[in-house]
Amino acid sequence: MSHWPEVPVLRGRHVTLRPLQRADRNDLLAALSTGFERTFAGGLPTPETIDSWLDRAEAETAADRAQVFAVLDADGVVAGTTRYMRMNAAARRVEIGTTLYAPRVRRTGLNTEAKKLLLGHAFDVLGVCCVQIRTDVLNHASRRAIERIGAKQDGILRGHNVMHDPDYGERRRDTVVYSILDIEWPGIRRHLDALLDR
Repeated sequence: MSHWPEVPVLRGRHVTLRPLQRADRNDLLAALSTGFERTFAGGLPTPETIDSWLDRAEAETAADRAQVFAVLDADGVVAGTTRYMRMNAAARRVEIGTTLYAPRVRRTGLNTEAKKLLLGHAFDVLGVCCVQIRTDVLNHASRRAIERIGAKQDGILRGHNVMHDPDYGERRRDTVVYSILDIEWPGIRRHLDALLDR
């Protein structure tokens, strides 16, 4: 029996998050086909890997460790994907991650609102105590975006992963871990509302 409710549909002004489906395969590939720095795109699905990527997403969901979303823009077009991951019902923790957006929606209200919807559902519906967000220590744009929403840095996992780049070869990735606690959520929600009202 699942410890978590079904994957929800979360709607805002700029974005809709709904369960990712196999039928989204080609739309997701189209959204993610250009504009990514390979240094930080280790989990980026490609035409060669999309089916195994979807297999893993379905397996993680079935095992109660993830809930995977298609990210739709204001026009209802697939603009990327995000998920709850490392879900732990006993510890009342989730992580928001594997977030990949089409270049056309970056630096728009879409990401801010998507994070607000995901955080709101995690704290207000799932009843978690903590939401984590992680990123590559070298991905300064991602770090700024995470800090902008109000997450606090917990620490750095040194040598946490091994990344492969066709130009630079193999490197050890240090991962920055951020978190938001349930007691911080009311203030962060007001902060996100203010950002979205600008």
